[in-house]
Amino acid sequence: MNELQGTGKDASAESRALQAVEAHHADMLRHLNGLVGLLTEAVESRDPSAEESQAALLDWCDKELVPHALAEEGPLYSGPHGTPEARLLVDGMLAEHKVIVGLVDELRTADGVAAAVAAGAIQRIFALHLDKENRLLMPFIVESPGLSLAHAVEGLHQLVGEGAAHHHGAGHHGH
Repeated sequence: MNELQGTGKDASAESRALQAVEAHHADMLRHLNGLVGLLTEAVESRDPSAEESQAALLDWCDKELVPHALAEEGPLYSGPHGTPEARLLVDGMLAEHKVIVGLVDELRTADGVAAAVAAGAIQRIFALHLDKENRLLMPFIVESPGLSLAHAVEGLHQLVGEGAAHHHGAGHHGH
């Protein structure tokens, strides 16, 4: 077993989990950026397709973004939240989830420029949130002896993408 020094954890499993989550985050952000860009362009040019672009963004938020956030709140956040070193970070990230969900609700009832503003806010807060997860929270989990990123994300396609969740135990990842 390739063990992380002093933690008793399988370093290759932790590395695969970290790569899968980071790749899924990058895919999500690329997709969100594209949807927000389409909505913003349609609103700026007064294109009637703005409503369709907004509906597509809302559909993605409802099916991908919000379920991803809710899935994180369980196994990914519970371990670090139980430590004094990461409790405040996790509290802040949970607060960001509430803001994102609130902005999705705002987007649901907005139109025109207000919809583009809400979409841009979702995009920027989500990008900041992912950066904190990738740079702060997940490395903390990997480096903490009592926590395991591989265990926390095992089987959760909302956190690692479809391919990685189904093949995680086989040592493959979907990205």
